Amino acid sequence: MIETRLFTNLLIVAVLCVALVTGLVFTFALITMPGIKRLNDREFIRAFQVMDGIIQGNQPLFIIVWAGSVVALLAAAVLGFRQLDGVPQWLLIAATVVYLLGVQLPTIRVNVPLNNELQTLDVSTMDTAALSIARQQFEPRWNRWNTFRTVIAVGVTVMLMTVLRLL
Repeated sequence: MIETRLFTNLLIVAVLCVALVTGLVFTFALITMPGIKRLNDREFIRAFQVMDGIIQGNQPLFIIVWAGSVVALLAAAVLGFRQLDGVPQWLLIAATVVYLLGVQLPTIRVNVPLNNELQTLDVSTMDTAALSIARQQFEPRWNRWNTFRTVIAVGVTVMLMTVLRLL
C-alpha cells in the first residue's frame, strides 16, 4: 500500500514536471523565438544571452523542475515497472525512454552547447557581418531542435496523462 501511494505520488510529480518542461519548450517555440526573431542580430543575440543567463545562473525553480522531471520520471518508471502491468506499464516505460532520448538528450547535445557558444559572444565588439554569421549558426539549428523536443515533450505528456488515467 505504501509503495503504491509512493508510485502514484511520484507519477503525479513526474507528470507535473514533464508538463512544465513541455510548457517551457512550447513557449520558446511559439512565442519567445518568434518574438525575438523580429530583433536585429545584435538585439537577438543579446536578448537570448540574457534569457539563457537566467537559466544558466541556476534559477532554483527551473533547476528543480528540469532536473526533477528526470528524477521523478525515472523513479516512477522503476516503481511502475513493479506496480503496473500491460499497457500502462509499457506506456510508462516508453514515455520515460522517449523523454530521455527526445527531450533531455537533444537539450544536452545540441541546445545547451549552442547556448554556451552564444554566451561567449561580446555583441558590443562585433561588427554587423560577424553578428549575422553568429545568428545564422545559432538560430535555425536551435529552433529546429527545440521544435523537435517540443513535439516529443507534448507526446510524452499525453502518454503520462494516459498512464494516470489508466490507474
